Amino acid sequence: MDSGGTMTLAFELEAMKALADPNAVFDDARQWTEYVGVLSDQPTYVVTNFTRKRRIRQDFFSGPRGVRESLDNVADQFDTDRHVFIGTTDEDRTAAEEMGWEYLDVEEAAEFAEWELGDEVEEDPFEGETRDDWP
Repeated sequence: MDSGGTMTLAFELEAMKALADPNAVFDDARQWTEYVGVLSDQPTYVVTNFTRKRRIRQDFFSGPRGVRESLDNVADQFDTDRHVFIGTTDEDRTAAEEMGWEYLDVEEAAEFAEWELGDEVEEDPFEGETRDDWP
């Protein structure tokens, strides 16, 4: 895939979960992007747990911020020609457009980049769990 210049690529966590092999997708994306990471409105530990279990090395993540604020911060910190956000919902599309990012639905991105989508939704044992003591 040719990015047409430098690119920062961000995946919404649910988009990552929709992929059959998120680690392989990150490895592939690193061939044609400058920076790649995962953003979510979920607590930091949910994203960290997901990426650690799959040995995904991110250049950035949302941390305690939500998706919109993270998109804004990432765009400020990573100066590339393009900023592309891959998501799954109309809310993801709206956030990307409001923050000046290009948007791709995960199914469209997977088809374009020849990534395999997963058949099953993996249950997250921490989903719904809240922790007040987590940084």
